[in-house]
Amino acid sequence: MTMPIGHDVQARMLVAAAASGRMHHGWILAGPKGIGKGGFARALALRLLADAAGPPVDDDGLAVPENHPVRRLIEASAHPDYAQLAPLEKDGVTARNISVDQVRGLGRLLHSAPSLSSRRIVVIDAADDLERGAANALLKTLEEPPTDMVFLLVSHAPGRLLPTIRSRCRTLRFDPLEDAAMRQVLRATDETLSPAEIDALVRAGEGSPGRALRYAGLNLVELESALVSISIDGDPGNRQRLALAKSLALKSARPRYEAFLERAPAFIANAARTRSGAALGGALDHWEAARHLAGGAIILSLDPASVVFELGGHVAALARS
Repeated sequence: MTMPIGHDVQARMLVAAAASGRMHHGWILAGPKGIGKGGFARALALRLLADAAGPPVDDDGLAVPENHPVRRLIEASAHPDYAQLAPLEKDGVTARNISVDQVRGLGRLLHSAPSLSSRRIVVIDAADDLERGAANALLKTLEEPPTDMVFLLVSHAPGRLLPTIRSRCRTLRFDPLEDAAMRQVLRATDETLSPAEIDALVRAGEGSPGRALRYAGLNLVELESALVSISIDGDPGNRQRLALAKSLALKSARPRYEAFLERAPAFIANAARTRSGAALGGALDHWEAARHLAGGAIILSLDPASVVFELGGHVAALARS
């Protein structure tokens, strides 16, 4: 288990709360998808269980020594006081939801005394994926939580959770990572990334390492360079747009094509932030049109070459305005 990067304030707060004996039984870890909330929840569970087993770790963050017996148990999925719920995977396909049977399967943990310390922890990643029956089953436990039980509910959209679940938990908000932390995560994840590729991934990720890593290996630098060039000179003669459309229309380029569908509207939106007056209005009109086109391209099975060429036209309009 790797330690999460960033979110140090949240880590110190929860570790201190647990050490003081004021740890609430239910927490909603809320924030955008892909910023590390799930990893944070698992690292926090490790730290709290290690401290409860004693002696407490001498660190105000989430660090736990590599040779700590609690770490070894959790990494081997063998800790008797810890459970994690997530959509199940079968034959390479991940389920859409966390089922009621999975929640009911927590019965042994909920109704037995802690084995290695005075604390038990359940991580649900993500609580947004609980099917209705599973959410209601969890609610019954949150209404009358067992002693020394802590629930860590990862949520990308807490407003979608049952109001009764939200009312029985405390919400801790997580913000997108700063650029420095993003670079640190990306380097730790893939040491082969060049500085230019990391810079491009940081821009594309917008504070979310998970989102950024979806673009890894797609030569995002080349796509961004093409967008910048088209936006500067307007691509007279359509040479750049035609070349881009031809390259992204290939079957082998499907992942890069899908990346372009996301990045072209985002590029126009970022350009709009630097404008005012009529130029701002024009950029927003092109962003709206590009967003609509890109959003329907896959669903409507539109011709990739035509879509790329038209999106390039919206980018080219930035030069004219």
